[in-house]
Amino acid sequence: MKHLIIYAHPNAASLNHHLKQTVIQTLEQGEHQIEVRDLYQLDFNPVLSLADMAGQRKGEVSEEVQKEQEYITWAEHITFVYPIWWTGMPAIMKGYIDRVFSYGFAYRYDGGVQKGLLKGKRATLINTHGKSQAEYKGIGMDKALSLTSDTGVYGYCGLEIAQHFFFDQADRPSPERIQEWTEMLIASYQY
Repeated sequence: MKHLIIYAHPNAASLNHHLKQTVIQTLEQGEHQIEVRDLYQLDFNPVLSLADMAGQRKGEVSEEVQKEQEYITWAEHITFVYPIWWTGMPAIMKGYIDRVFSYGFAYRYDGGVQKGLLKGKRATLINTHGKSQAEYKGIGMDKALSLTSDTGVYGYCGLEIAQHFFFDQADRPSPERIQEWTEMLIASYQY
């Protein structure tokens, strides 16, 4: 299977990096084709410009965006790995979505009805956050995060959400928790 991993964390010593590496190593054992887009390493420009906006409506995108769209077109399964900061994705990931998941590529409107254009592709989301699951559930943030990302972004574009992992208290996990999360990812990518 063709797997694309889109990764957004600046620290190579982070838990997010470990989780990304776990996915890569597991997929390599299954003889999958793998491409990794590390947005910080790429120094991806997250700023949606007026030129981007004007071009999107005409089906014209920058070379940088076109390259990322080619990876998405190639992929059968896309894994997004990023932390939850301020109850949302890092700015670089949000900018990636703004620029790459553009009108005419990821979605369009037919007679005023939205249509996701990435149908047939599956997505897995791997998110870390500092709060506990209980805290997020208590204020409804668990549902809000799923609604805004799974439905409002990825599902909107037609992606089928295979799984969404929320690893909590990730700013201070025990080695046992990290091992538990690692095993969860290994089990979910062994096919």
